[in-house]
Order: sequence, then C-alpha cells, then structure tokens
Amino acid sequence: MKTLYPEIHPYQTFFLETGSKHAVYVEQSGNPGGIPVVFLHGGPCSGTKPDHRRFFNPELYRIILFDQRGCGLSVPFGELENNTTQDLIDDMERIRNQLAIEHWLVFGGSWGGALALLYACQHKNRVMGLILRAVFLARQQDLDWFAKDGASRIYPEQWQRLIESVPEQSRDNLVQGLCDVLWGEDEVAQRRAAREWIAWGSQVSLGNAYQPGPKGEHATEKLVKQARMELHYAKHHYFINDCMDAEGTTPRMEEVEQCREQLPRAPTVGALGDAGAVAGENQILDSCGALDKIPTVIIHSRHDFVCPMEAGYSLHKMLPNAEYVVLPNAGHVAQGAEMIDALVAATDRFAEVRR
Repeated sequence: MKTLYPEIHPYQTFFLETGSKHAVYVEQSGNPGGIPVVFLHGGPCSGTKPDHRRFFNPELYRIILFDQRGCGLSVPFGELENNTTQDLIDDMERIRNQLAIEHWLVFGGSWGGALALLYACQHKNRVMGLILRAVFLARQQDLDWFAKDGASRIYPEQWQRLIESVPEQSRDNLVQGLCDVLWGEDEVAQRRAAREWIAWGSQVSLGNAYQPGPKGEHATEKLVKQARMELHYAKHHYFINDCMDAEGTTPRMEEVEQCREQLPRAPTVGALGDAGAVAGENQILDSCGALDKIPTVIIHSRHDFVCPMEAGYSLHKMLPNAEYVVLPNAGHVAQGAEMIDALVAATDRFAEVRR
C-alpha cells in the first residue's frame, strides 16, 4: 500500500501579482527539472498544506502549490472583489507563464477538481493529465444536497444547529438566509452563522472523525471571512457561466449540447449585488467531453457525503477513457490509508508513463 512521501520544504516561494489587490502565494518543491504538477486545493477558501507536497515523488515531480485568491497565505485574506472562478483560472495561467512551464499535470480535489476541469476546458493544450479526487460538478443539485435536502438527513443534529443560526422565515432558502445574516449588521448573528456553517462543513467532510469545538466557542473574524467566501461562490453558482463565456473557452458553449433546464437569475446578495448569471445545470459535464483524450484518473469515495458518488460516476460516463477508481470505505477528505494509497498510486503511475 502506498504512503505519503517524506516531508519536504519548498525551494522557492513568491507572491504572484495579479493586476488587482490580490497577491497569490505560490511555492515550488521537489525536482526543478521534474514533471510539473499544479495542486488545486478545495474550498473555496481552504488553502494548501505542507502534506499536499507529499502526494508526489519529489525526485520525479516539480510540485507547484498555490493558495487561491483570498485563501491560505494569499493576501488579503477573504477578499471577494475580483475573486471569481475565471480570476482563478487566469491566475493559473499567470503562474504557468511566470514559471515557463509548457504544460503540466493538474491535480485537484472537490472544488479544486471542478476548477481543474474548467481550466482544462479553456487551456486543453496546457494540460498533460488530470487527477481528480472527490468530483464536484457545481450543479444546483450538488449545492442542494449539501445545503438543503441530502446530507441534512445523515447529520440531522448538526443540521438543526445550522438552520437555527438564521431567522425562521429564511430557512427554506438557507444559502440566501446565511448570506443575509453574514452581510447583515448584527455582528453576533454573523459570527454564530459563520461558526455553524463551518461546523456543518466539517461534520459532513470528516464524518465520525469530526470533533466539535467547545460549546459557545468564539467565532473569529477570519472564520466569518471564510464563510462569506464559501457562500460568495455558492450563491453565484461558482461563476461557471462566466467561465464558459470567457474568450478562448474550449469548447464554446454553443458547440456543446445545450441543457434543457435553466437556473433562475440569482437574487441580490447583500453587498455583492445581483449575481446576474443564468447558468445551465450541467455546464461542466456538457463541456468536458472534449477532454476525453487527456489522460485522466477519477478517484471517488463511496462514503463521500459532501460530493456523493453520482458525481464521479457521471463524470466517468462523460470521460469513458478515464481511469475510474471507487474507494469503498473512504470519505471526502484526502486522508486515510485507502485514499492516500489511491492518490499516490495515481501520481506514481503517471510519472512512470512519462519517464
């Protein structure tokens, strides 16, 4: 069984200038002459961790990690202005160009997997391969599972705490209700809603390994910013419509099968204003068929209650040439022996083929 590679330290770190107020933290480790791989963390508003370097053989890989805008060590933390999915895709191209990389392996999990697919749709000729864990397709049904009627049936006690953090009249549209509170003027209510939203995500992600904090634990301003960023992306349907309409998108949306059902225009969200996007429910799936010739590994866990198995299966049907790995006992996070074995085995196989 594969295990993580030994701990290593970066040989270079820098902050990428973006032409906006954001400065994006980037690091390189491993072999400067090795196979370039870019790691896309989940979230939004998560961040990279030292152990993320350890999925890759440091003798064979040039390992690039970066914290997405407003995340991790990137500054300013939690900043929402100029923080959309297209901005993140553009940052990836800035990083690739600054590091003089012709093409790279793209490794992403959960939200990072969705970002990997969207990047590949726009820059297919820059992607030598995809390793995708815990497939997230950013559909309305995916958000509804997590924040409406799905995971709530598995963890009803934690769900009750979450819905009680918003006014009763807002509970039928929880995401909107949370946005109203988090961008409202009641600081106590803001912090309670942020604490319960983050606790909910931790419970669903970690399952039995989740350890709740002390009752009445104070929610920091950083926690509020993290919750706002997650909901900023969720409320705006992860800005996918903007990505698909971006100049240079491959394939263009008019060239793929059009979705039958359309989501309604997102309502105003406090200071964020009108989201203004009418998005197809299956835009990622409808677009990624053009990626089928890119070597791809899809790894999904049977006990993933953040991103249920159906998402991974649906992606595999669109990418039938991809290697499809189902983990019978693992959960959502990139931890545990079964998950680590699958991820390291995937990077090892890719490196062996490229040698």
